[in-house]
Amino acid sequence: MTHYWVVGGEYQDTNFDQPVAGTAVRRFGPFDTHADARAKWQELAWSTVDNAHARYRIEAEKDQSPQNYWVVGCSYRDTSFREPVDGRENWFGPFASYDEAKAEWQKRAWSTVDDALSRFRIEILNGSEHPPGA
Repeated sequence: MTHYWVVGGEYQDTNFDQPVAGTAVRRFGPFDTHADARAKWQELAWSTVDNAHARYRIEAEKDQSPQNYWVVGCSYRDTSFREPVDGRENWFGPFASYDEAKAEWQKRAWSTVDDALSRFRIEILNGSEHPPGA
């Protein structure tokens, strides 16, 4: 069984490489399902929504089946970011590494930087899981 962790915290800058001095990247979990981890991720993300240096991500345990990284997002109906304009979120990937997915996330996020109703995130699925609708 795959277990999931929510990992992140406050970083020194928006490269999200180094945590703020004197702190460490935090891990929450494990969670038995990706949905449970996503609920925790959403709680943490919303609690830090006004802090541009805060970032959280979901990771599957490293010793489980291969991971696929996906960039997920679209334009939403409002700033709750729950209801996509077209009825479903777009999944881009899979990517073999977090860094590859992060590069794609940056490209998509920057291409919609002026659209307050667009948002993208990185999701991690194990090799046996498929994105919704696939």
